Amino acid sequence: GDLAEAMPALEAALAALDTLKPADITVLKTMQNPPGPVKLVMESICVMKGIKPERKQDPGGSGKMIEDFWGPSKKLLGDMKFLESLKTFDKDNIPAANIKKIREKFVDHPDFQPSVIKSVSSACEGLCKWVRAMEVYERVAKVVAPKKERLKEAEGELAVQMQKLSVKRAELKEVEDRLQALNDTFEGMIQKKKDLEANIELCSQKLIRAEKLIGGLGGEKDRWTEAARLLGIKYTNLTGDVLLSSATVSYLGAFTVDYRVECQREWHKLCSEKNIPCSKDFTLSNTLGNQVLIRSWQIAGLPVDSFSTDNGIIVSNSRRWPLMIDPQGQANKWIKNMNKANKLSIIKLSDSNYVRTLENAIQFGTPVLLENVGEELDAILEPVLLKQTFKQQGVEYMKLGENTVEYSSDFRFYITTGLRNPHYLPEVAVKVCLLNFMITPLGLEDQLLGIVAAKEKPELEEKKNQLILESAANNKQLKEIENKILEVLSSSEGNILEDETAIKVLSSSKILSEEISEKQKIASVTENEIDETRMGYRPVAEHSSILFFCISDLANIDPMYQYSLSWFINLYLHSIAHSAPSDDLQVRISNILDHFTMRVYYNVCRSLFEKDKLLFSLLLTVGIMQGKGQVDDLVWRFLLTGGVALENPHPNPAPEWLSDKSWSEVVRASQLPCLEGLFEHVQENITQWKQIYDSGHPQDEELPGKWCAVVGMERMVVLRCFRPDKLVLAVQQFIVDNMSRTYIEPPTFDLAESYSDSNCCSPLIFVLSPGSDPTAGLLKFADDLGMGGSKTQTISLGQGQGPVAEQLIRAALTDGTWVVLQNCHLATSWMPTLEKICEE
Repeated sequence: GDLAEAMPALEAALAALDTLKPADITVLKTMQNPPGPVKLVMESICVMKGIKPERKQDPGGSGKMIEDFWGPSKKLLGDMKFLESLKTFDKDNIPAANIKKIREKFVDHPDFQPSVIKSVSSACEGLCKWVRAMEVYERVAKVVAPKKERLKEAEGELAVQMQKLSVKRAELKEVEDRLQALNDTFEGMIQKKKDLEANIELCSQKLIRAEKLIGGLGGEKDRWTEAARLLGIKYTNLTGDVLLSSATVSYLGAFTVDYRVECQREWHKLCSEKNIPCSKDFTLSNTLGNQVLIRSWQIAGLPVDSFSTDNGIIVSNSRRWPLMIDPQGQANKWIKNMNKANKLSIIKLSDSNYVRTLENAIQFGTPVLLENVGEELDAILEPVLLKQTFKQQGVEYMKLGENTVEYSSDFRFYITTGLRNPHYLPEVAVKVCLLNFMITPLGLEDQLLGIVAAKEKPELEEKKNQLILESAANNKQLKEIENKILEVLSSSEGNILEDETAIKVLSSSKILSEEISEKQKIASVTENEIDETRMGYRPVAEHSSILFFCISDLANIDPMYQYSLSWFINLYLHSIAHSAPSDDLQVRISNILDHFTMRVYYNVCRSLFEKDKLLFSLLLTVGIMQGKGQVDDLVWRFLLTGGVALENPHPNPAPEWLSDKSWSEVVRASQLPCLEGLFEHVQENITQWKQIYDSGHPQDEELPGKWCAVVGMERMVVLRCFRPDKLVLAVQQFIVDNMSRTYIEPPTFDLAESYSDSNCCSPLIFVLSPGSDPTAGLLKFADDLGMGGSKTQTISLGQGQGPVAEQLIRAALTDGTWVVLQNCHLATSWMPTLEKICEE
C-alpha cells in the first residue's frame, strides 16, 4: 500500500524518459552556457548517481575554487546508454549521502519544479521528474524495507510450515486414494446388484410376455398350420389355376353361365392331360377373388350368385375397360353404388357434353359410367378404350379428339348396354372386355326372396342386412389383424420377447381376433335362424323367378316383347301388398303366387299381339311345371320342333292318308322314353289310328290300345304327329288342366287399369294396327279423370315436330298435365331424344 503511493510518480518519470529522444540529449550536451535550471537538473542527476564534481576557479573572479557539475554532466550526457542507465537505476539501493543531498539541495528548490524547468527545456523536465520520483521512492522504501524484512521472515516460517503441510497432504492423499478405491469397488458392486435386479425383472417380463405370446398365438398355430398347408397346395396348383383364370377373364366374359362352366370343365380336363397342375375344384373366385371385397360388392348390389361374382372379378382384373351386356340394369346399379363415394360421372352418347365430362374425369381420376350404348361406339372413345397415353416431361397425357388432357392413373371407365343380345364387330370387341351381366335364375331368386322377406318380415330382413354389413366389416378387420400380426412378427428385430410394443400388439390383436370370431359365431347362428325363416318364402322367389324367365323368352318370339326387371319387381311388390293376407305361411304363399301369376299374365297379355297370347300362356304353364319337375325336356323340345329330321328306314304303312312327314314324326316320337313302341303299334293298328285321324275332335278322342293312358304333353306330341291342326285346342285344354281357364281367356284392353299400373315416369305406348285409333277413348278417359280440355295436349309427330313436342313435355312436367304424341313411327330420328327425356 505504501509502495502504491510512489508508483504513479515513478511511472510518470519513466514515461517522460520514454519521450526523450537522442536529439534532445544532444541539444543538452552541446550547450556552452546552459541556463540555471538545466544545470540544477544535471547536477541532481550527478548527485543521485554519485558522480563527483570538477573543482575549478570561480568564473565570477572571487578567486575561490568551486564545484562544477557541468563537465561531468556533459560526459554523462555523452554516454550512449545514458537514458537506459536511468531506466535501470537501482532505486532500492540509493546511497543515503546521495539522497540526503538531493533532499537538502534540490527537492525544495524553487527552480527544481517540472513546470518551471519545462519552460527552459522539455528534456530536462523529464529528467527532473525522474530525480523527484527517485526521491519519493527512496523515502517510501525506507518505510517498506522493515516490512519486507518481516515479510521475508514470515515467508521463511511459511515455507517450513508448508513443507510440513505437504507431508500431511501426501498422507491425506494416500488415505483418500485408498478411500476412493474402496468407493469405486462399492459402486461397482451396487451397479452389479442393479444389473442383476434388472435382469431378474427382464426375465420376469420375458416370462410373462412368453406366456402371453404362447397364449396369444397358440390358438393361431392350428389355423396357420392348416393355412400353410393349403397355401402349399395352392402354390403347386398356381400355374394351372392362373392359366384357367386368365383364360376365363380374357375369353368367357360375354358368355352365359352354362357355356362358361362347360369351357372351364374342358380346359381343366386339357390341363390334366398335359400334366399342368391345377386345383380339382377350380373356381375363379377361389383363385382371384378377395372374399372381403366380394362381400362389399354384394352389399353394393351385385347379385350373390357365382356367375355375377365371377363377372365382378373379371371387371376388377381385366386390363381392358368393361362393356357390360346389362338388359336388367344389375351392373348399372352395382357400378353406381360401388362408386357413389368416388364422384362417379354418368354419361350417354346422346349427351351433348359427354366428351367434356369424360375429359374432366380422365384428368381428375374419377370413374365414369357410359350407359345405354348400342352396337357401335363413338370413334372419339378409341384412345380411352385402347389407353393410348404418352409421356411428356414425366407427365402422362392422352389425346381425346382435338384436346390433350393429363391422364390420371385413378381413372376408371365402365360401359353398359341395355341390348339383350348385341352383336359387336371384332374391332369393337378387341378394345373392350365384353361381359354378360344378364341375370341368372339363382341371382334373381335371391333378390326376390330378399324382397318378399323384407315385406313380410321387415324386422328379420333388416337384421339380416345388418348382419351382412357387420360380417363384412368383421371379415375385413380379421384380415387386417392377421396382416398386422404377421407384420409385427416379421419386422421384429432380435429377441421378440424384449419388444414390449410387439407383444402388446400381438396380445391386443389376438383378443380382438377372438372377440370378432365370437361375434362371427353368434352372427352365424342368428343368420342361420333368420335364413330358416326367410327360406319359408323360398317357393315365392322360385316361382316368381320362373315367371320372369318365361317373360324373357318372349323376346325370341318378337323383339318388341322386352320387359325390364324393375317393371317386374314393381309388379311383384304390388302383388305382395295386395294379395290376401293369412297367418298360415303356406296359405299366404299360395295367395301371393296366385295373385302374382295372374297379375303377370294380365300385364303381359296387354302388350302382346293377339296371335301370341296363347303361346305366352303355354310358356307360362310349361315354365311353372318345369320348376316343379313335371316336364320332360325331351318331350317339350319335340313338341316345339318335331325332332330332327333324319332319313326314315321304316316304310309308311298308310301313305294314302298318313303323310310321310307325319310318319317320320311318329317314328322320331317313338324314341322318347314315354312313347317307346308307338310307331310299331301304329303299323300294327293302322285302322284304329285312322279313326283318330278322321275324327272331328281328335283332341278329345281316347287313343288306341295302351296309349289311352297317355296324357298331358305326351298326348299333345301324339296329336302333333297325326292332327297338328287341332294342336291349339289341345294346348288350351292343357293350360286349363294345369293352370285354370283364366289363362286361355285374355283380358280385354282396359285403359283405366293400364293407367293405374303406370306412373309419371313410365309412359304408356299404344301399338296400333292400321285403321284403329284410341284417341277418342283416351280423351274421354282424360275427361273422366278431370284432365280434359287444355290439360291434355295432342301433337302429331312428323317433319320438324320433335322440338315442339319437347316444349310441350317440358311445360307439362311443371304444370302436371298430359301430352299425347301421335304417329311416333314418323319421327324415328327424334325417338332417342324422347328416350333421353323419359330417362331423365
